[in-house]
Amino acid sequence: MDEKEQLVYYKQTGDLQVLGELYAPYMSLLYGVCFKYFQEQAASQDAVMQIFEQLIHKLRVHEVDNFKSWLYVFARNYCLMELRKQKGKMQVDIEDNMSESEQKLVTEEETKWTEDDFDKVHECLASLSPEQAVCVRLFYLEQRCYKDIAEETAYDLSKVKSYIQNGKRNLKICMESGKHGK
Repeated sequence: MDEKEQLVYYKQTGDLQVLGELYAPYMSLLYGVCFKYFQEQAASQDAVMQIFEQLIHKLRVHEVDNFKSWLYVFARNYCLMELRKQKGKMQVDIEDNMSESEQKLVTEEETKWTEDDFDKVHECLASLSPEQAVCVRLFYLEQRCYKDIAEETAYDLSKVKSYIQNGKRNLKICMESGKHGK
């Protein structure tokens, strides 16, 4: 079977042997992609295995024409998402690393947000189109990537980007109009 036939067969049967045969020739390529992002051997090897595990489900639901290209993009996105997650996990004791004036500034900033502000955000989110509202919520509040949002909502990737960009702009306009008493 050629690659296309293997993809179709796997999608129909879920035969992991076929998926393994399809994936094996690209493992070193994927390792290279992952190493480019992680700069660490163990993390790159783990990523290659994690990508395979995700393919078990993804290839059964996605239509893939060019496996090599699709796999490269999938691996790159996987690495970027992992780096994004790791970036948020850097732990520092903030109290030990903050001067008194910075602490005062943070406290003042925190007190500026009132219940009315949160109500206004909620009202402004409700004023967006349903498409913009769902995409903005998923992207900013649930920190989902464009690709995941597109999969979950069945919107085209370019539409997701547009809904987020326009939704963010409309949300900002709505919030600013409320702050200026309009």
